[in-house]
Amino acid sequence: MQNNIYSIEEQKKLLKLARQAIEEELHIGKPTILLEIEKEPRFKEFRGVFVTLKKGGHLRGCIGFPYATNYLYKNIYEAAKEAAMGDPRFLPVTKEELKQIKIEISILTKPERVTSIRDIEIGKDGLMCKFMGSSGLLLPQVAKEFGFNKIEFLEALCNKAGLPKGTWQQRGFELYKFQAQVFSE
Repeated sequence: MQNNIYSIEEQKKLLKLARQAIEEELHIGKPTILLEIEKEPRFKEFRGVFVTLKKGGHLRGCIGFPYATNYLYKNIYEAAKEAAMGDPRFLPVTKEELKQIKIEISILTKPERVTSIRDIEIGKDGLMCKFMGSSGLLLPQVAKEFGFNKIEFLEALCNKAGLPKGTWQQRGFELYKFQAQVFSE
């Protein structure tokens, strides 16, 4: 990832912020680290971010903001709460299961337009698409986790966007790539 790598210490703070945001949403605490994080200029960078929740190694929620619309720490705070309570694919996380959930954060680079699939690097690039009012996004780690090649990754992206197989080859299909620094508890 070419943009600003976050240190292990910074990663720990951001993971703690994400967990405390979920705890606050479940009414089992307040995000005490928020006051510390708000003072650090590094966390006030405008960055896209995704927060992924896993339980027993399986996806339990994933929400994010692909574009840098707010400070990094604010995006992580909101994405964590939404991943736990607002991912429409899952029931809200309960107090009881929170202990079993591992949090993963992906801090994104700015998406850039892809003109040739030769420019996509599996395991390094995440993909976003837009086509006729539909859109989809897959994080870089998805291709690696599922063992996708470029074509399979593009087909999975179309599927995520609710588009038919092969849509990525259509005129008007907009494809973007980005990288991410990914870290977890």
